[in-house]
Amino acid sequence: MNNETVYPLSAARRDDSIDGPPATLRIHARPKKSDWLWYGLSGVALVLFYQGVIDNPRWQWDVVAHYFFNVRVLAGLANTLILTAFASVLGLVLGGIVAACRMAENPVLRGAALTYIWIIRATPTLAMLLFLFFISALVPRLYLPIPLLNVNLFDIDTSNVISRFSAAMIGLAIYLGGHSAEIFRSGLAAVDKGQREACKAMGMSDLRMMWHVVIPQAVRVIIPPLANELITMFKNTSLASVIGYVELLTTVQLIYSTTFETIPLLTVACLWYLLLTSLAMCGQSLLERRFGKGVQR
Repeated sequence: MNNETVYPLSAARRDDSIDGPPATLRIHARPKKSDWLWYGLSGVALVLFYQGVIDNPRWQWDVVAHYFFNVRVLAGLANTLILTAFASVLGLVLGGIVAACRMAENPVLRGAALTYIWIIRATPTLAMLLFLFFISALVPRLYLPIPLLNVNLFDIDTSNVISRFSAAMIGLAIYLGGHSAEIFRSGLAAVDKGQREACKAMGMSDLRMMWHVVIPQAVRVIIPPLANELITMFKNTSLASVIGYVELLTTVQLIYSTTFETIPLLTVACLWYLLLTSLAMCGQSLLERRFGKGVQR
């Protein structure tokens, strides 16, 4: 008979055998000697940043603080946010329609969606804004005739419809529609086709299958690139300055053209872009955490 003494497992050891080794027995990585090099370089970078930015009187931080909440600057910021909101909503709706056409079985719809995405990818956003703003030179009037009645359902002057705001909104929405369509398509395509077949075998309708099965899984793939596109949309509103729309960047340009305080006012604009972009990134992280609860990492 074996004379070895058998000790009963305690509750703690039973839990450790399930959840992993106890904290005292876990292996912790030993700091590498190269880590201290990176810590030192980070410290040097912080010192240089303080000397070159914070402690540099040429940045004129008192002027930056004076104009940060200036009424004109806040009005330009409001115009930027309004343009971003309208262009984003319109662009996402357009992107959803184009993605549906891109994935349709009808070859005409697929071809039209592919042509639209091809043109958007090939056309610079700045050129698109300029083209839309001067489109009245190509199409002076917008009208819809009624066949056989020789009557127009509507007939309006194009210049009355295409203003600086509408040209910027439509141009940015068209840009976002082409890029978001591919994001939506890639997210839906990432869901395994076997799940769709299983849903159809269970008798689920297409709408119910998309809402309860496909979309919740596709959202996890869609959120990161789509959030990046929306942040890019927010920054691309500065391109509207070429057609005279007074947004944040145009506002600070108008101010420093008279005060000649170029660097402080550009800093004000950059700080507002940085602040709002940071808030958008926090919202993205919350959405990813919310829709990624069922995913093991």
